[in-house]
Amino acid sequence: MEEGIRTIAISTGGGDAPGLNAVIRAATLAACKRGWRCFGIRDGYDGVLFPERYPNGGLIDLTVESVRGITHLGGTVLGTTNRGNPLFMKVQDAQGNWVTEDRSGHLIGCLKENGIDALITIGGDGSLTIGAALARKGFPVIGVPKTIDNDLNKTSVTFGFDSAVSFASECLDRLHTTAASHRRVLVVEVMGRYAGWIALHAGVAASADVILIPEIPFDIEVVADKIKEREARGRDFSIVLVAEGAKPIDGEVSVVGTVRGRGERLGGIAEKVAAQLEPLTKKEIRTAVLGHLLRGGTPTPFDRLLALRLGAAAVRGLAEGQKNVMVAVDGGIHYVPLDEATSHMKLVPVDSDIVATAKDLGISFGSRDL
Repeated sequence: MEEGIRTIAISTGGGDAPGLNAVIRAATLAACKRGWRCFGIRDGYDGVLFPERYPNGGLIDLTVESVRGITHLGGTVLGTTNRGNPLFMKVQDAQGNWVTEDRSGHLIGCLKENGIDALITIGGDGSLTIGAALARKGFPVIGVPKTIDNDLNKTSVTFGFDSAVSFASECLDRLHTTAASHRRVLVVEVMGRYAGWIALHAGVAASADVILIPEIPFDIEVVADKIKEREARGRDFSIVLVAEGAKPIDGEVSVVGTVRGRGERLGGIAEKVAAQLEPLTKKEIRTAVLGHLLRGGTPTPFDRLLALRLGAAAVRGLAEGQKNVMVAVDGGIHYVPLDEATSHMKLVPVDSDIVATAKDLGISFGSRDL
């Protein structure tokens, strides 16, 4: 048992996802049950690094009363940010030049100054990488896997993913009716970065005709052939679902810019696919980008339950002396080293049963090899 913990902090970093508030509530209630004090850090780690930015302070006192009624709410009551990574923070040197510094040691100092004994960091690979760096320097950290992209290693599922898939599937259901009414091709773009989990699951569930994912580079001619083959059978509309990180054979991902501290910003693939398909198919083509709609809104019951389980398990882990681990799901709940969880991205296996199911259903992946 961990005897030294009396006060913990919770941080939510990176992109938001449905279920964050459920984790916060479960962790708070589990901590209070053990007689611990619990704080929420505003906007990732900004609340402790830059407390002067917040009129009422950068820490929120989390109590049984303050987390009442937040399980079903989307977003995060703590706020979040994907900027200002403390491992690569822009600071001015003595000469006034901007340089990049690792401020993780300073962050640990700030946490200790606020009387915090351990940290629960809720996030994806970026946030958990920061957590792992803090843990390597001796600060007790437990991570909770959050990402709608479902691309974290060592866990079968992340909370937020089911909610994103459910909403994407509902959108595809709606788009089917308008595509059929106008006999159009609709190219629909979803998030996922370099992994195709959202596109694959939503596409199969909602009967897309073509699914383009990063793991299977596509040939636009094969996509066009699928649309023409459907038209020859009297199916004069098609739904092409494309993950934002999908790329053509011998091509690159579509990038619309860069985000400081996070690299390239993906986007625009739907427009490119549509522009290439129109002359090949002679069909009227429209695009729809679901974008941040997938991040917002109420979490599904599956994600609420998963988030509550993960939040409670994070506190149990701290109480049992677990450090430098992520709470993972693999049948049941267990703990895996943070370094392993962030070592590489979990991609869609091309030989998975869901890919096989899609092929048996006649869904095209835009590849002549599948």
